[in-house]
Amino acid sequence: MKTFKLKAATFSIALAMTGVLATSCNSFTKTQKGAAIGVAGGGALGALVGKAAGNTALGAIIGGAVGGTAGALIGHKMDKQAAEIKQTVPGATVTRAGEGIIVNFSSGILFDTDKADVKAAAKDNLAKFAQSLQNNPETNILIVGHTDNTGSDAHNMDLSIRRAEAVKSIIVGDNIAASRMTVQGKGETEPIGDNNTVDGRAQNRRVEIVIVANDKMKTEAKSTAGN
Repeated sequence: MKTFKLKAATFSIALAMTGVLATSCNSFTKTQKGAAIGVAGGGALGALVGKAAGNTALGAIIGGAVGGTAGALIGHKMDKQAAEIKQTVPGATVTRAGEGIIVNFSSGILFDTDKADVKAAAKDNLAKFAQSLQNNPETNILIVGHTDNTGSDAHNMDLSIRRAEAVKSIIVGDNIAASRMTVQGKGETEPIGDNNTVDGRAQNRRVEIVIVANDKMKTEAKSTAGN
């Protein structure tokens, strides 16, 4: 019941702000427009709160969001980085969500079956991804490993952690500070596909990399929004 009320409330806010934007946008200053966009975006993201349960990537983005005009400014920076990653990193599926970015690499691209050693070709892809992280230093990175449900729970959890750690190791080797990164393994616990099908299991074998604003970017965005 609480979840339903929260989702309903955030959806209502989003609708309300959309109405304001549609009827009154011409009379807004740039700062007011930014605030309205930020709130509407926050409402839309809030409508996904239910999906964040059991979704580590989305939960990390929602948990770190600042909202308002500052959130809109952060989102604008994330738009640019997401576009850069889409253009320069082969094998990456890029999703913009709220004030963050989720980059999904299929395990088939990164690893051989049941292995945690990054393939040589995939190292080139990760090097290009690391270049984007170098170009955008005011971010933190969460690396999350996932598996399908083939094998034991313990084995899958261990494999997901080792794969996430392997990706981190490659990125650190490409001159990205380890202090920017956090690693988690989720094993088979957060499927995005049907484990009863070949295609679904392939979707579930993945490494997600979540990019969010660090404290410096948030402070700068809040300062700019206050001017």
